[in-house]
Amino acid sequence: MYCQMPLYNQLKHYRALLGVNQQQMGSLVGVSRQTISQIERGDYSPSVTLALKIAKVCGVTVEDIFSYEENEDEE
Repeated sequence: MYCQMPLYNQLKHYRALLGVNQQQMGSLVGVSRQTISQIERGDYSPSVTLALKIAKVCGVTVEDIFSYEENEDEE
C-alpha cells in the first residue's frame, strides 16, 4: 500500500538567506510564486528536478532543504 510520507523543508529559511521573496524565488527556478508558497507550507512536494533547481539556487544540497520522515508503523 502506497502512503504519502510527509516532506519537510527549510525553503523559507534558505530563501530568506538569499534575500528574495517568493515571486523572485519562483522566477529563479521557473515556477510561480504560488508554487513556492505551497512548497513552504508543505502542501506541495516538488519534483526531483525542481528540488534540485531550488537547492542549486540556494547553494546547498537537496538534503539541506528537504527531508522526510518515514512512519515505521506502516511498512
